[in-house]
Amino acid sequence: MSRRKPSSGPPDPSAINPISIKQAVAVAEHLSFRAAARALGVRHSAVSRRVCTLEEKLGVTLFERHLTGVTLTDAGDRFFQQAREGFAHLDCASRTAATAGRGEMGQLRIGILSSMGAGFLRDLIQSFCAVHPDVAIQIHEAGSADHISLVRKRQLDIAFVPDAGEAGDCDVAPLWSERLFVVLPEGHALTHHKVIEWRSLRNQHLIIRQSNCSSALCERLVKHLSGRARTAILHKVNVGRETVMHLVAMGRGVSLTSEATIATPFPGVVFRPLAGVDATLQFSAVWWPKNGDPAFRRFLSMARALAKQKRQMSNHGMARHSPQSGAAGTIAPVWTRQRQERVSVRLASDVPPVSAAGRGRPWRRNVP
Repeated sequence: MSRRKPSSGPPDPSAINPISIKQAVAVAEHLSFRAAARALGVRHSAVSRRVCTLEEKLGVTLFERHLTGVTLTDAGDRFFQQAREGFAHLDCASRTAATAGRGEMGQLRIGILSSMGAGFLRDLIQSFCAVHPDVAIQIHEAGSADHISLVRKRQLDIAFVPDAGEAGDCDVAPLWSERLFVVLPEGHALTHHKVIEWRSLRNQHLIIRQSNCSSALCERLVKHLSGRARTAILHKVNVGRETVMHLVAMGRGVSLTSEATIATPFPGVVFRPLAGVDATLQFSAVWWPKNGDPAFRRFLSMARALAKQKRQMSNHGMARHSPQSGAAGTIAPVWTRQRQERVSVRLASDVPPVSAAGRGRPWRRNVP
């Protein structure tokens, strides 16, 4: 039985050729140099040389040679057990990297401001998760400025904000619009109105979430709620959406919210659509232009495709119902006009005001 001369120290992994290990594993599986060479599609002499070189590098004999084949030494048996495990880990790592490279696995960090109760954002995330279940999604809720700052710091992959004016060096894509609704406590005098004008809020105590009050929305509030005779009392609170609803229900004031929020029932509050100009919020996607993460790129592509689909559906609805469908004009933001039509149909039916706590809320987005 031949033994290799022990090396003077532990083998240097960088000096060992992985091809030699792979061919040695093949010999261990076939217990024959010739059979291993045929399986690998190489010459018998090449396999023999590589295995001999490997044994010299390791300082140990892996095989006992016989005329009819080979058998494993004790050291060889232990070596090949770990070598097979190593190749299995390497294969798994390669497949994982390939999957991540196709955007089928990974992590996606999303900043949101709009509610996920209904609407575009809910549809987008739900559709993406259905197609890419192995992509972990982390959702961060904060204000527009905070989200844009986190995108710049590469702590968010994408953010959906109603005011992208501060995006600066980030990429921006307008995607969808949501109508603004007034949140009122049950029994409030304004609940008798089916739509509410800006001027009707001038003598109200208005509760606004700090994260919701982007510069664009604050400009609207100042523009429409400030006057010589009456000015609304604006109270900014650093709380969540649900807490604001409870504050309104307790009679602490009224509030504004976006259309997606009204899909979620809140006890003791009534939603009424805001009328007139500046009654919608345009939501945009904001991302760092050099973000090449495959999962993010697939998500962004799906967001754009969904926005295009919603826009086409909205335009198709306008073409069917508008008497001037053939006239040229400006295309409204995604969802906006279609939803206004739905609201006008509901108004024509003269349904009496009801609360959002139950009893068939008339201002749900999916009202027929």
